[in-house]
Amino acid sequence: MLTTETKNIKVLLADEHPIACQGIQCVFEHTPDITIEEEVTNVPDLLKKVGETKFNMVLFDISMSGFGGLDVLKTIRSERPDLPVLIFSSLPEDQYALRCLKAGAAGFLPKTCSKKQLIETIRKVAEGRKYVSPALAEKLACDLDFDSEKPLHQSLSDREYQVFCMIASGKTVSEIATELSLSVPTISTYRGRILEKMKLSNNSQLAYYAIKSGLIN
Repeated sequence: MLTTETKNIKVLLADEHPIACQGIQCVFEHTPDITIEEEVTNVPDLLKKVGETKFNMVLFDISMSGFGGLDVLKTIRSERPDLPVLIFSSLPEDQYALRCLKAGAAGFLPKTCSKKQLIETIRKVAEGRKYVSPALAEKLACDLDFDSEKPLHQSLSDREYQVFCMIASGKTVSEIATELSLSVPTISTYRGRILEKMKLSNNSQLAYYAIKSGLIN
């Protein structure tokens, strides 16, 4: 198991925004025990790189376009169960962190975190430990007490939740199918399941629910 004392935490950074990659690189300029060994800006390159053994962990922005981030995470964990993945994203923690952890992530860290928190979390994850923020830990504790009162959207599968958010954002079935590389009938089937599970009738109601619940802006 890697410890911070070995001074060689080698990170594979996966983020489609070059400016974000540059900023993350700057964080570790004066941190000798952590190195961004390589950067990838798309999912195909990420999946190729995870097969290499020189990395100790992956720092992954799950909102990379063109693929279902949770599906990519599950693929990484299936192919390299020994390789911890820390999600580093601008997606809302309260809506995505638990799903990421269930899919095999070692932790979820919002991009609004401090430099110190990013460094400390990477060290923790590289040691083989999990990271759960205080806010998420409190939410998990509350969920144990009010399991029967969970919001309807929490009954959705990961893919259904992804499609739900895209529909609520105003995207058409065809646009969603293209972005997720799925067929239009498949997306229509997901839409039907979503409406049924959430006891709603149309896209307008889905959008209203999402806005009211703070799931989309």
